[in-house]
Amino acid sequence: MSEFKNVTIVKKANIYFDGKVTSRTILFADGSKKTLGIMLPGEYTFNTAAAELMEVLSGDVAVSIGGAAESKAVKGGEAFKVPANSSFTVKVKTVMDYCCSFLD
Repeated sequence: MSEFKNVTIVKKANIYFDGKVTSRTILFADGSKKTLGIMLPGEYTFNTAAAELMEVLSGDVAVSIGGAAESKAVKGGEAFKVPANSSFTVKVKTVMDYCCSFLD
């Protein structure tokens, strides 16, 4: 899906890591929520409450989920899932354009 229709967009940006990670929240009529964002090169750790599906729209990253010692390479056009009440670390090699879907 390359576009979303009939949604509400929260105007205020979500800004993390001194502006190196930003996103905008999109709310759907069915109550679901996604964020669209950009991550600049660097390493970032996030904690999750809900399970998440992270779609890497473009970029080159390595992801470690739940503190795992091994990381998985993920590039534009691929995705990864993160369980609820967990964490993940993203090592961004090239600017990452992403869509995060919150899975309840």
